[in-house]
Amino acid sequence: MDTTFSFTVNGQPRTVTTDPQRPLLDVLREDLQLTGAKYGCGEGQCRACTVLINGKGVASCLTAAYDAHQQTNLTIEGLAQGDKLHPLQEAFLAAGAFQCGYCTAGMILGAVALQTEKPGATDAEILAQMQKHLCRCCSYPRILKAVHQAYSNAKK
Repeated sequence: MDTTFSFTVNGQPRTVTTDPQRPLLDVLREDLQLTGAKYGCGEGQCRACTVLINGKGVASCLTAAYDAHQQTNLTIEGLAQGDKLHPLQEAFLAAGAFQCGYCTAGMILGAVALQTEKPGATDAEILAQMQKHLCRCCSYPRILKAVHQAYSNAKK
């Protein structure tokens, strides 16, 4: 039985009527036309579908729509402030930290979640966080360079 859910997505109040167990990824992509989060594995292993719920990175392919109810959700589409990219987005561009771009939104949001949770994260903590994300193009050195650069810029 469908249920109506209200939540904030990228700063905007949204309401969706759907099956409570439907994946949040499907709601975002199909109902709200927010296609930045990608379907990769459907098992939460690749993290291409990462979004933030109340600042915490989640695999939206495994997160039920019900879990987003009355929560604040952020997708890659809402990360920039107007025409100004988020510092992690800028760092990814500067480092050329992507090839096909399929994993990029999830990578950036995963790094944002860590930066919010641990602004002074160590290299080991950054590496541990980013290892949760899979990149089939193997852009890992440039991805880590971008994340490190954004972290060091934030400390200045």
